[in-house]
Amino acid sequence: MCSFVFAENSVEITLKDHLFYPSRIEVPAFKKVKLIIHNQDDTPEEFDSFDLNREKVIFAKRKVVIFIGPLQPGEYHFFGEYAPNTAQGTVVAVELEQP
Repeated sequence: MCSFVFAENSVEITLKDHLFYPSRIEVPAFKKVKLIIHNQDDTPEEFDSFDLNREKVIFAKRKVVIFIGPLQPGEYHFFGEYAPNTAQGTVVAVELEQP
């Protein structure tokens, strides 16, 4: 499943059962984007990404905001440090076509 959020430059991600939903999101390249991550699990998780140079603990039943970008076009991987085998995802920065 893929999420496109261009108008607001923000995207919401849900963490449930140690999985990110959606696990693949597309964002506009060259723009700052706000990720809003809701942890619905009863345990904390740490959003971690070497590609995005971000890490943030998300406490149980809470949400966090993480700003990323502006990004060059390409794929950027992220994962949950406490459940790295299941909590995985990808941010895809794509160039928007000019009208």
